[in-house]
Amino acid sequence: METLNTGSTGFMLVAASLVMLMTPGLAFFYGGLVGRKNVLAIMIQSFLSLCWTTVLWFVVGYSLCFSGGQGGVIGNLDMAFMNGVNLNSMYNNEIPTFAFAVYQMMFAIITPALITGAFANRVRFTAYFIFLTLWLLFVYFPLVHMVWGGGLLAQWGVLDFAGGIVVHASAGMAALASVFYVGKRNLVERGPHSIPLVALGTGLLWFGWYGFNAGSECKVDAITVQAFINTDVAASFAGITWLILAWFLEKKPKFIGLLTGSVAGLATITPAAGYVTLGHAALIGIITGVVCYFAVALKNKLHWDDALDVWGVHGVGGTLGVILLGLFATNAINPAVTSQGWFVGGDSSFFFTQLWSVILVSIYCFAFTYIVLYLINFITRVKVSKAEEEAGLDNSLHGEVAYEQ
Repeated sequence: METLNTGSTGFMLVAASLVMLMTPGLAFFYGGLVGRKNVLAIMIQSFLSLCWTTVLWFVVGYSLCFSGGQGGVIGNLDMAFMNGVNLNSMYNNEIPTFAFAVYQMMFAIITPALITGAFANRVRFTAYFIFLTLWLLFVYFPLVHMVWGGGLLAQWGVLDFAGGIVVHASAGMAALASVFYVGKRNLVERGPHSIPLVALGTGLLWFGWYGFNAGSECKVDAITVQAFINTDVAASFAGITWLILAWFLEKKPKFIGLLTGSVAGLATITPAAGYVTLGHAALIGIITGVVCYFAVALKNKLHWDDALDVWGVHGVGGTLGVILLGLFATNAINPAVTSQGWFVGGDSSFFFTQLWSVILVSIYCFAFTYIVLYLINFITRVKVSKAEEEAGLDNSLHGEVAYEQ
């Protein structure tokens, strides 16, 4: 048995706990953004993923992600039910494989939960349950294998430190497809019912994101520290940039804008956190604030009913981060960077590898989501009725209410 690194193992357990906390944080974030009659309906979707994804991960998920041959699209079932993983098995010669498995499980939990903000107030619980299962099996698990499990995209030379492709671009494009399939809400809410709840959710997400990004080094070293500080700096620069833009264009400094911009910065730095310098992390934050702000503005102009801006924040942010990584990745920060970014001494090849990979993944995620929702509708109705929507999904779907009316 390899020598256990107690420091790295302890850190990874804390990091996994932080990433787990992001899912309740997301529930609060989304819960505050919807109206009073739909709080529980959207929060339960995050907590369902917390429980059900754990079951799928134990049964087949970990095996499909991290078993099988090199260069493939998805793994096999050799490690189903965690077969072969025990207290004596190690990952990267430092931490128990169980620690790595539980850390990766937390990523699997939050990724499909991100999508739910797009179709807030419109999707029936049974349809979401089926969608969650199929999306994990046919989108998330294959992407993890291809990027982090030695699969196809890894063989192409694609880099994604903590989930720009695997988590944010995939969820964001799935969100956009779900908006197009489900259609607009019949009853458009007047705005967030609780901005303080949104702020609480943002704080929990930001806090958890340190585990999300810094933990992706899977041990404690200088790169872990770099990813940690890059995460904070990019989020802060993005939040301030969004705030200033909103202040100038909308004439008031909006709290929701500051919070949303920060989350966009967190999403965008995710694929690059352990590969870029601190200065480039700040620049990424500024670019994010501008691009994601106008992406949300474009969505509003085109009347896409992405209720909680999942596409504009996570889809655009994650995609942007993957592309900017192709410009700024440097082996001065991380020796895993074998091809320098285009703007730091490398040629264009790595940039176009990143670009085409995120485009292909985005197309697949969009197409699969639209088709699977279409097929689920033959099994059970996907969209709630007008009467259910007007009554509020908390009571009509779940028989519970967050607040007495």
